[in-house]
Amino acid sequence: MARVPSENYDRAVAALTRLGFRITRQRGSHIRLEKDLPDRSLRITVPAHSPIKRSTLSHILKQAQITLDAFLDSL
Repeated sequence: MARVPSENYDRAVAALTRLGFRITRQRGSHIRLEKDLPDRSLRITVPAHSPIKRSTLSHILKQAQITLDAFLDSL
């Protein structure tokens, strides 16, 4: 099983947008992304840090309901 990489925020946000998320706002050093699902909306916040810590990125992927493989394929 692959480890969650330590990735720059701009690459992580680009990968999330390729997976269906859209940027709704940025306030300070945090970027808010949103994805509409048939029954609800997923909202996640990505810190604008370079790099994003592995544990933080892991929690972001869990909240976004994205597998690590899907994320790595979209990089």
